[in-house]
Amino acid sequence: MQHDDGDGAYRKNSITLGGAVAMGTGVMIGAGIFALTGQIAELAGPFFPLAFIAGAVVTGFSAYSYVRMSNTWPSSGGIAMILQKCYGVGAVAAGASLLMALSMVIAESLVARTFATYVLRPFEIADGPLVPVLAVAVILFAFVVNVAGNRSVGLFSLVMAVIKIGGIALFGIAALWSSGFSFAAASESGRDFTATGFVASVALAVLAFKGFTTITNSGAEITDPRHNVGRAITISILLCVVIYLLVAFGVGSSLTIDEIIAARDYSLAEAAEPALGQPGFLFTVLLAAVATASGLLASVFAVSRMLAMLTSMEMIPHSHFGMSGPIQRHTLIYTVFIASTLAVFFDLGRIASLGVFFYLVMDMIIHWGVFRFRRREIGAAGPVLLAALFFDATVLAAFTAMKLQSDPAIVLYATIGIVAVFGFERIYLARWLGQRARWERG
Repeated sequence: MQHDDGDGAYRKNSITLGGAVAMGTGVMIGAGIFALTGQIAELAGPFFPLAFIAGAVVTGFSAYSYVRMSNTWPSSGGIAMILQKCYGVGAVAAGASLLMALSMVIAESLVARTFATYVLRPFEIADGPLVPVLAVAVILFAFVVNVAGNRSVGLFSLVMAVIKIGGIALFGIAALWSSGFSFAAASESGRDFTATGFVASVALAVLAFKGFTTITNSGAEITDPRHNVGRAITISILLCVVIYLLVAFGVGSSLTIDEIIAARDYSLAEAAEPALGQPGFLFTVLLAAVATASGLLASVFAVSRMLAMLTSMEMIPHSHFGMSGPIQRHTLIYTVFIASTLAVFFDLGRIASLGVFFYLVMDMIIHWGVFRFRRREIGAAGPVLLAALFFDATVLAAFTAMKLQSDPAIVLYATIGIVAVFGFERIYLARWLGQRARWERG
């Protein structure tokens, strides 16, 4: 079971504070704005900008557990470390770690589908075989850049983050300016929206902020990790709050809620044309391509390393399948393959829903583990940990209730997936740990 990570798969001090912030915002902005704005509006109605604020609050409480643990034990693959520190070597830690890895792979397929959807908008192509083809192509692009190593990823992510944050902020301000700072979505809708729907929309908003975990998963590679992991997470979340609100109000000033919902997979491009004309529309499409490609790059970077860490911690099985090179290269290939498969067979709505279920279940397991086993050792405040657990449970319950009404199949798929993950880990670890015990006795 022991494999050589080989040849610098993890390099201490290879990611600066700016690079870490770029990675976090890269994942969040890539998926959060372009893929999820319309889906959040579909549940929250005219209050969808407030859902982003609520999502940031929930994320802030959630990030507390990760920051406190990372300050004490900075580590690449940090979430797996957190779970093992809390629960020890067993199915709970391994299963929750694998859920996190899968939620990140799901996010990759979400961002890849979003890239394809926006790139095809100028040609008025909303579906068909070109969408998954382009999605797989951008995933392969992320693979090629990641193969070049940490410094290439960090530099590319930093440059792309500056471009897209500036560009998206410009879109939001220009859209609001052109509308005279009116907000059409707040007054025009032909649908009824409920409090449960708003709370459920916060679950998607939380998914829009979950990119901060890419920072945790690269903890040991960040310069001065005991200070910079927490700083990078805080800066990333605050930056994204500002950007998300600018875009939400910009979209709402150009389109009614019904129009946003109708164009939920490409709502920013739809809002750009009436507000900014054809040049604005093309600019938004280009911006979406840059943002989603860089978001995918950052996500692939983090999840491949997390899977490598799970392998080295003996929490998941590993096979070389005849491939040469370090484990991290193998997990990078596995990540790209799984993300490509999901991008081909699932639409944006279902991909996002799966991500919500997997991520929030894992997140709740972390908060309970930190509260139950480690809060005194790391100096964490119990009420904050319990508040994070409560918020996660509330938004997950509301999201599940809404999906049982609109798409019960996805709830079933998510349940089967979660049960299968923990069942697999229970069987695998029982066999492996039993074999290792026999080897040690023999």
